[in-house]
This record gives sequence, structure tokens and C-alpha cells, in this order.
Amino acid sequence: MDDGGGGGGIPLSVSGSSSGVALLSRAARIESALRERGIAELAPRVAIVLGSGLGQFADSLEDATSIPYADLDGMPESTVPGHEGRLVVGRLANQTVLVQQGRIHLYEGWSARDITAAVRAFAGIGIRDLLLTNAAGGLNREWEPGTLMRIRDHINLQEATPLEPDEAGFGNPYSSEVTAAMERAAEREGLEVQSGVYAAFVGPAYETPAEVQMARRFGADAVGMSTVLEVLAGHAAGMRVGGISCITNLASGIGEHPLSHEEVISAGVKASTRFVHLLAATVAEL
Repeated sequence: MDDGGGGGGIPLSVSGSSSGVALLSRAARIESALRERGIAELAPRVAIVLGSGLGQFADSLEDATSIPYADLDGMPESTVPGHEGRLVVGRLANQTVLVQQGRIHLYEGWSARDITAAVRAFAGIGIRDLLLTNAAGGLNREWEPGTLMRIRDHINLQEATPLEPDEAGFGNPYSSEVTAAMERAAEREGLEVQSGVYAAFVGPAYETPAEVQMARRFGADAVGMSTVLEVLAGHAAGMRVGGISCITNLASGIGEHPLSHEEVISAGVKASTRFVHLLAATVAEL
């Protein structure tokens, strides 16, 4: 599958696939809700999913409209602190942008298809580009908390997939066009951005030192509990996909003190200025 933009509505069912029916039913409900709220008429071309502690980016949008997830039929709500639970649509860099402020996770009891239903709906209303962000644990001792890392590839250790059998077959789902846009944006803004591999675990417990060592040997540079399922679904739906990790802490066995979710959120907030500049500049380059 190429990196072209997705389009068209999402069908309500798929013959012969009960799992497909569940997937597309939730995605179709979200898409219908977006259309009813007039979001599709605004023609957003970029969707951005924000991770823990990175929600401040939504405040940078102009002429913004906020919609709580509870007001969108089919939209799952997160129970994790640092995930606001709303969609924000507004203007950024002369483009209409849709921001998903908060996501759900496997460890909250949701399925891979539930987690990615919103991404499918975004593709259904014609959104072309998908930027996914997360707060991640760093595996490189030289990367201080607050480091921004462009995700060049990932390792899926979640034992789950949002894909149907006929959606398999592609390799790296990260768009070369989005990668180039991020690199131009970082250079233009004078921002140092690392490039690395993101390994996704299920959670909710942080990775053990042994798991961290395993991930390092697999070639990972950062670890977390999100993003890869959305990447797979977005690419399969025809979107151009890119990802950015904010390294909020050194992973277990790498750093010298215990990990906490409060630390993750705090580090994300401290990095928010550079993070906002990078995302805004990337949108301008797309």
C-alpha cells in the first residue's frame, strides 16, 4: 500500500468477518458523529494524537473548537491521567488540524480495534496525514529527559494488531514524506531531534530491567505502551503516518531512580515548548 491519502466513508460491515464488523461499526459511529458535528465540512488534512503530558499543543490552535469524547458516539474514553479526552479542531500553519487530546490503551481493557477506531474514522472523513506522539522511556543514556525522537520504525511487543488479514503485507509504515517534513521542520526551527526505534509493551506496569535489556538488544531506542497500533491502522487506511516520542525518563535499569507517571507528565510539560514548535513546523511542511 502506498502513502497516499485515505478517503471515502467507512462501510458498516465486512462480509465474513465478525471482528471486522465490530471494528467498522465503532469506526463508522465515530465518523458519523464527526460528520454530524460538522468536522468533515471543515476539511482537516492533518490529525495529531497527543500522548501523556503533551496536551498543551492543543492550546496552540487558532479558532479552535473542542468536543469531549463523551459527546461523540462510539469514541472510547481514557481513564489515564494526562489524557484530556477531547477532540480539538482549529487552524495551524494555514491548515485545518484535528487534534485527539488523549488516547486509550490495551491495559485499560480496550481491544486493538477499539484503540484504532478513531484513526479509521479520521481517514474516513478525508484526513491525509496522521502524526502520532507519545511519552516514552529512553534506552540511550546520552538522551536526557525532554529529548524529542522521530520514530523511524517500531517493534510491536503488544501481541495485538488492528489489521484485517487482507491489510497485511507492507513493511515500514512510516511515511518518507512525513519523515522529510519533520526533518525540514527541525532544521528550520533549530531543534535537535533524534531518530530511533520505538518498542511498544502492553503495560500498565513499567518495563522491568530485563525487558528493557531485551528491547535494547532488539534495537529499540525508546519504550512505551501506545502508538504502534494506531500507526498500523493509519497506514492501512491510506494515511501518511509519522511519529514523535518525547523521552520523559530513562527506562528501568537505565536511570537511577524509580519511575512514576507523575514524572512522565512533568517531563512532557517541560518539553512542551520545543514539542509544540516541532509539531507546528511539521504541519507547515506537509
